[in-house]
Amino acid sequence: METSGSSWQGVFPAVTTPFTEDDRVDVPGLHRLVDFLVEGGVDGLIMLGTLGEGSVLSPEEKELVLREALAATDGRVPVLAGVAETTTRAACRFAERAAALGVQGFMALPALLYNALPHETLAHFRALARATELPLMLYNNPVLYGVDVTPEMLAELADEPHIVAVKESSEDVRRITDIRVHTGDRYRLFVGVDDLVLEGVAAGADGWVAGLTNAFPRESVALFRLAREGRLDEARRLYRWFMPLLHLDASPQLVQHIKLAQALVGVGSEHVRLPRQPLQGERRRAVEALIRKALDTHAEIEDLL
Repeated sequence: METSGSSWQGVFPAVTTPFTEDDRVDVPGLHRLVDFLVEGGVDGLIMLGTLGEGSVLSPEEKELVLREALAATDGRVPVLAGVAETTTRAACRFAERAAALGVQGFMALPALLYNALPHETLAHFRALARATELPLMLYNNPVLYGVDVTPEMLAELADEPHIVAVKESSEDVRRITDIRVHTGDRYRLFVGVDDLVLEGVAAGADGWVAGLTNAFPRESVALFRLAREGRLDEARRLYRWFMPLLHLDASPQLVQHIKLAQALVGVGSEHVRLPRQPLQGERRRAVEALIRKALDTHAEIEDLL
């Protein structure tokens, strides 16, 4: 398997972490989910991100998730570990432990709980890139985490050989072009917002770090490939069916939304870990109705899959 990161492209779901009713990591459920995603055609897996509820897992649970994901994947696609720690030192130590388990790379956030200044953010990513020999995808999400890694900053980081890709989640699709202007083809660029994927691919993105793929892998892979191949009439048709679901990713309740979708398609449960709670009341009814409508109209797009 390619481990340098130079071949990273396509659909990399940010994988949810299944839990049992008594709030433990559901290892058999994780194996079923990995098989479902890989058999659905995804190109890689990202564990322990926001969707993976990495922030509420203990260090031992994080290592368990990575070990079991690697075992379930069995080399079929690369497995990346999300790195989201409160300090740079902790991020580097976690990366070292994850590398020892056998992951093929990382998706790394700025240090959490502190809105770092640009030079501090650069220092964080440089330290992390030098703590491991594995490739690293830098995750930019100023909307959620308050730190913006600008195209100019990415140009400064271009001399770090282990930083090979960027997940761009600023919700400004113009960033894909701006990054290309400042850095050329230096990085693999991934769209990080589900409901901007077609626009991002049209602007030149290489991949998609996807959320709804957890419940709809075949549909996600088909949409991405149609877009990359320039088959825009077919891509638009699939995108219009998919868009109400993709909007569910762009919400503070994205974990609950996507786990509900997984439950309704039969590949998981709604169990989340506190402080999150499953959707309730009118919001739950509205989201469930939206998902069921997509399932009821699925025949309209099956020829595209």
